[in-house]
Order: sequence, then C-alpha cells, then structure tokens
Amino acid sequence: MRISLNTSKWYQNIWAAMIFFTRLPFWRLYQPPHDSYRAVVEFWPLTGWLTSAIMAATLYFGAMVFPLPLAIVLAIIMRTLVTGALHEDGLADFIDGFGGGGGSRERILEIMKDSHIGTYGVLGLIGYEALLFWALYSLGSAELAALAIIAADPYSKMLSGQLIQMMPYARRAEDAKNKVVYRKVSIVSGIFLAIQGLLPGLVVLLFTPLGAMGHWELLIFVPCLVMYFLYLLIWRKLHGYTGDCCGAVCLLVELSVYVCLTSP
Repeated sequence: MRISLNTSKWYQNIWAAMIFFTRLPFWRLYQPPHDSYRAVVEFWPLTGWLTSAIMAATLYFGAMVFPLPLAIVLAIIMRTLVTGALHEDGLADFIDGFGGGGGSRERILEIMKDSHIGTYGVLGLIGYEALLFWALYSLGSAELAALAIIAADPYSKMLSGQLIQMMPYARRAEDAKNKVVYRKVSIVSGIFLAIQGLLPGLVVLLFTPLGAMGHWELLIFVPCLVMYFLYLLIWRKLHGYTGDCCGAVCLLVELSVYVCLTSP
C-alpha cells in the first residue's frame, strides 16, 4: 500500500493550527484555506511545543529575577496571553454547563455556548489556577517546573485530541462556536499526532532530572484515566464533544500530570 504525503496540505494545516490555538500573529504572514481549520487537532500537540516553550522560558528565566511563586504566576499569565485563554474559556464553559445544566443535554449545550461566565465557571477557574500554581510550586525549583511544562503540555493535547475520534460533534456544524467542526484523524495523522505528544515528554523524562521524580506508571496511566472518565461524563451527558469539552479535558489532563509529579 502506497501512502502519499501531501506536504503543502500539511503546511497549510500546521499554519491553521498555529493561528487557531494561539494569538500570535501568524495570520499576518499566511492565511490557509478554511478547510485547513478542520484538521487543526492533528497538530494541536505541535502548538503545545510552542506554548510550553514560551511558558517554561518565562518561568525559568523569570525565577532568575523574581521569587519562584511570582515567576510561576508570570508564566501562567504569559501562556494565557499567548493562547488568548482559549482553553480556560472552554474549561469555564464546561464547568458552567455541566454544573448548572442539570440533566438536560439541550440546557448544557445552551449554557456552554453562552458567552457569559457563571458562578460555577468562576469558581472552577479559581480552583484550577490554584491547583496549577500549587502543583508547579511543589516541584521545588524553576528548572523542574519548566521541564514539567514542556513534557505535559503537548502530551495533554495529544490525549485530549482523542475525543474527536471517540464521539461525534455534539451540535450541528452550523451551530459550532468557532464555525469549525474537526475532522477524524487518519492513521498517518494519528501516528504523527502521537509523535508530537509523546516526544517532548520522553526526552524530558529520559534525559533530565525530572525523570527521577514521581512514579512513571502514574504519569502514564493517571492522565489517561482522567481523559477516559471525562470522556464517559461527556458521552453520558451530551453523546458528543464540543470545542469547550476539548479545551477543558486538555487543561485537566495536563493538571493531572503535574499532580502526579508531586507524588512522593
């Protein structure tokens, strides 16, 4: 069987992913065709290479000037600015919808699409950011926290990207918040998705001091379990995913990696 790699198409899809998942002005240099945005999940972990590098650099070099807690806060703010709080917005909408929507699928989807943030969303974001800060600070040094970010960010995006393989889109295509419905990932794209998500973590764990921390079995299985149980919740309530679900799962899976690294 011959596999054809359309490099020009990949170039367009990668560019679309960088535009879609960050607020950096890639669009000023090149605007890919609209169809490329349906494939952005295939390169979601690759955007994590960029966002994790910026966040980790801010933390590591910031700690040379400021106390570690302040450097962590600056790093969190920097990533929020780079991504435009895209995933945090998804997490807030997800918590609002599942917290205030009761058992009604239609009500949950309605709340998640509402641009206003509710009490559940506010409290959820406060709790998430507090846990993120605590987990990174508990690693004990700027070097270890920065390495953890480089490993966890692409890995969480790879795992979260499986949602689009495991269930259909929950809304009609014309009702999508970003006017984009992600396409299913092909076998070739799935292999490259796995490489994007796993490679940074493997390098960090095998060749840096972070590999001596925590339990490897926890780092492998706990994030997968978090993703799976969130999938079960989403499937039971919605019988399909939304972009908000993907963003929420991404942040919660990433957080589980940091928590595992702090385990004795």
